[in-house]
Amino acid sequence: MMEVLLLPGLDGTATLLEAFCSRLGDLGVAARAIAYPPDRALGYLELEAIVRAQLRTSNPFVLLGESFSGPLAILVAANAPVGLAGLVLSTTFARAPVPALSPLAPLVRFAPVRPPMPLLSWSLLGPWATPALRSQLAAALRSVSPAALRARAAAAMRIDVSQLLPSVQVPVLQLVAGEDRLLVRSASEELAASLSDCRTVVVAGPHLLLQTSTEACAQEVAAFVRGLDPDDSSCSAPPRRTPQG
Repeated sequence: MMEVLLLPGLDGTATLLEAFCSRLGDLGVAARAIAYPPDRALGYLELEAIVRAQLRTSNPFVLLGESFSGPLAILVAANAPVGLAGLVLSTTFARAPVPALSPLAPLVRFAPVRPPMPLLSWSLLGPWATPALRSQLAAALRSVSPAALRARAAAAMRIDVSQLLPSVQVPVLQLVAGEDRLLVRSASEELAASLSDCRTVVVAGPHLLLQTSTEACAQEVAAFVRGLDPDDSSCSAPPRRTPQG
């Protein structure tokens, strides 16, 4: 059975991906999230080593990179480990979303480690915010050390793996949030244009798309996995939902 391995957003925890993994399981697709060390200030290359150590599996798998972890998933896929059958990129980017801010990355250590929840809710959840989602987001961020969060934010402000995109040779599904208040549209356009085999689906929702539009995203990912492994009878084929955008 093909498995989906998920790389989380800036929080680096598996907490915010539990519902999505559970829904994929309901659809017959095994899924698990890889959490990052919550108390270590690590950049993309250090995190890549940690992720690769957990990808040693005898079964084929699909790698999903969410938001912050998109560049990390690209790093892995560009030098693909044995078993990698496909890549999913959700609300993410190949290079720093706002290049003009890259020189300010060293100043992140002076910034508030956790912006006010109203700001986070507006930018990450938008109209899809609920008390439960806000509570889960706050709890996930509280579980990570300030040093780790600042290191990840600084790394995201400097990253550029765009030159590796032509080296990604597995099929790619890109999930784009129709109401993303954090990423500019050019980020997803660059991925679509530079990846040799990329299908882009726009789903109605905010930046935290897997958490707010769980059903639509799970259906798309499950269909993508079935397409890579059409003979896997363990994945029943639920009715296909029309992408929203």
